Amino acid sequence: MAQLEHFTTPVDTVVDRMRALDEALPERDGIAVFNRVYLAVTEAVDRSVDSGRFADARAAITLDVRFAERYLRAVDAVARDRRPPACWRPLFQFRRHPGVRPLQFALAGINAHIGHDLALAVVDTCRTLDCEPVDVEDEFDRVGDLLVSLEERIREDLMPGPDLLQIADPLTHLLGAWSLERARDATWTAARALWALRGLPDVAAEFTERLDTAVGFAGRMLLTPLPD
Repeated sequence: MAQLEHFTTPVDTVVDRMRALDEALPERDGIAVFNRVYLAVTEAVDRSVDSGRFADARAAITLDVRFAERYLRAVDAVARDRRPPACWRPLFQFRRHPGVRPLQFALAGINAHIGHDLALAVVDTCRTLDCEPVDVEDEFDRVGDLLVSLEERIREDLMPGPDLLQIADPLTHLLGAWSLERARDATWTAARALWALRGLPDVAAEFTERLDTAVGFAGRMLLTPLPD
């Protein structure tokens, strides 16, 4: 098991940033809804590292931080009146829409972060650690397992009661159209492809742009305003 004695982790820094956002944003704000979800994920990863659940703690921490940094950069871009990546734009555009339900905000944020940011974070991690994607696959899978378990909890916490969620409710159909498991599988394939294309920067940039756009399109669908 990798030892942490000589490795200083910046996980606390990203957790502090997310906690500050949680305190600053209105509870119903779409970014606040996702931020609460993601804060819980990051804290869970941190606890898993501390308890020795990751075989390579340094790789897990690096992936976790590179992953979080991409979300926080999107937040910073909007705060500075700059455009965030396409995958994040729908959530920022609809964050205060009264017709979008909290569960939609949470899943749209997860879609952007998993579908786009995680693939790039794997590449960032491999460059930082001078390794191949296969060397961080176990850490990728464990982070993904935490996300899947958290998604189940999110659906339980934010899902309307059984008397409200009927088969005719459009939310039912939106929820059935997106799967975190499928998104995670596609992300791993995208990460491997980007790593294979690292010697072809123009092709890699085009692939990244197409991925960003496609994930943003899915996010826009998830944020379709719905009647009460």
